[in-house]
Amino acid sequence: MPTFTSFDGTEIDYDDVGAGPPVLLLHGFAADRVANWEQPKVIAALVEAGHRVVAPDARGHGRSGKPHDPVAYSKLAMPRDAQALLDHLGIGSVHLVGYSMGSIVSTKLAPMDDRIRSVVLGGAGVDFEVVDNPKRRQAIADALLADDPSTITNPSAANFRLFADATGADKEALAAIQQAEPDPPVDPGALTIPTLVLTGDGDDLVGSPRELAAKIPGARVQVVHGDHLSAVGDPAFRRAVVDFVASVPGVEPSAAGGAA
Repeated sequence: MPTFTSFDGTEIDYDDVGAGPPVLLLHGFAADRVANWEQPKVIAALVEAGHRVVAPDARGHGRSGKPHDPVAYSKLAMPRDAQALLDHLGIGSVHLVGYSMGSIVSTKLAPMDDRIRSVVLGGAGVDFEVVDNPKRRQAIADALLADDPSTITNPSAANFRLFADATGADKEALAAIQQAEPDPPVDPGALTIPTLVLTGDGDDLVGSPRELAAKIPGARVQVVHGDHLSAVGDPAFRRAVVDFVASVPGVEPSAAGGAA
């Protein structure tokens, strides 16, 4: 798989497949591009619909570099990785699709980069501010670093530990992400491009998708079946992504196989 060196020397591994208007996919916390996008057939659906799909593993995840220093995840590091990848591939305009953590990154990336022409916020709701607050982040870090998972008393943090164990993730790197100096808070109103909020009907982690959409000028909302972990696997999720990006003009077609 291709890799590139991001702005601070961290190696980022990514997929780059298909041809047509590009779509950048940003996965969720403790997952990777395979779990969030390949296995649920989101990548295949977009390629079949005539898109070039770029799907990196975020720093700390998958096959990308996994620093254990929280400083490596501060100062908008993940949005800057995405910008550096677009620079590396010479992509001039792109649709952006995030899931969970990837949606938080997307809300920060889109207002700072005019190459982003539309955004899908998957696994997202009005409680972004709650999800990203320091107390909750520390609870997740503590759970990830616990010697004995049975001692974790915070149910949400325990679920993240269970998921990280199941995926074989680097728990020290994931804890470092949670311990990093927080980025500026999410400002939904800063999203001035076409936006779709796409969330599962059983997702009780992120709050109301409709309330989030109401804060974003002109945003659409669509609810599919599933909870925070499973909604991306509902076939309606990938259909919604394909249909939404097809409805937004102005993204220049390009072929995969840029700089490796």
